[in-house]
Amino acid sequence: MTKRVFVACATLAVLAAGQLFAAAPAKPKSVIHVVTIQWKPDASQQQIRQAIAGVENMNFPGLKNVWTRPIKTQLPQGYTSVIVMEFESEDALKKYAGSDAQKQWYKVYLPIRGESRTHDISN
Repeated sequence: MTKRVFVACATLAVLAAGQLFAAAPAKPKSVIHVVTIQWKPDASQQQIRQAIAGVENMNFPGLKNVWTRPIKTQLPQGYTSVIVMEFESEDALKKYAGSDAQKQWYKVYLPIRGESRTHDISN
């Protein structure tokens, strides 16, 4: 019985030590480009879906990931959508600005965008 208690205590001590020395969150060098959007009042749901699909299907070198489904937000009044794009680097984000991929997307997006706010974040 004493041996079992010792083994149980030793196991708990090892698990607790693992938690104390767990690795800190990673700090990637990628860039997160966050766009919050207020659509024009006359924008249809179909137009909005097309604009969001345009980002989801965008093919641009250096664009790693895209998120378009907000789960919880604290957006300013009238803002209803959030688009997040992850770029490999600051250089990739700079190359995206004014690129053919952005211009193609803007053909669908800009006519229905009322206002947007953009935030670029990295480490």
